[in-house]
Amino acid sequence: MDRKQHWDTVYTTKAATEVSWFQDNPALSLDLIDQSGMPKTAALVDIGGGASRLVDTLLAQNYSDVTVLDIAEPALAASKARLGDQAQRVHWIAADITHWQPARHYAMWHDRAVFHFLTDAADRDAYRRALLAGTASGSQIVIASFAPDGPERCSGLPVMRYAPESLLTELGAEFALRDARREEHHTPGGSIQRFQYSCLLRR
Repeated sequence: MDRKQHWDTVYTTKAATEVSWFQDNPALSLDLIDQSGMPKTAALVDIGGGASRLVDTLLAQNYSDVTVLDIAEPALAASKARLGDQAQRVHWIAADITHWQPARHYAMWHDRAVFHFLTDAADRDAYRRALLAGTASGSQIVIASFAPDGPERCSGLPVMRYAPESLLTELGAEFALRDARREEHHTPGGSIQRFQYSCLLRR
């Protein structure tokens, strides 16, 4: 099963609220975006945010240039249905991040739980190329992944686990670590997944 087929299957066989990474309130992401100091008119992209509730709050807080990218069109469809008329305020992109060529720069690049699924070095290199193409000097990046003491697998797939320092090494010298946080995510099934959130600045 290829990557797109896997995630399409996930979102056609499970409700968005049933997947292990579901957050009713993505509070830490919202806090880090708010602390970035970026104006609410600046461009923000949520990588892998297909069915995430992050976009709901960003719109409620009057962020006016929000893009949501996801490989799974059923995940994007779930958010569009949930948002109703408000979905027209969002730029929706159905794409595999490892094949995506950004057409613009974003002031904020947010990724919760996409990068850690890229266990192949070539896929990580492709992600890095998209990140470099989609940001400019001064852009801020929030990447959340499983921490070193987090799960070794998720959604039936192996994952990479990162500390902020190892994530920075993976992404390269174009980025500087500005802040780092930890989170104990309580899944809908009642287990705990330990995440790290790295806040980076594009040099």
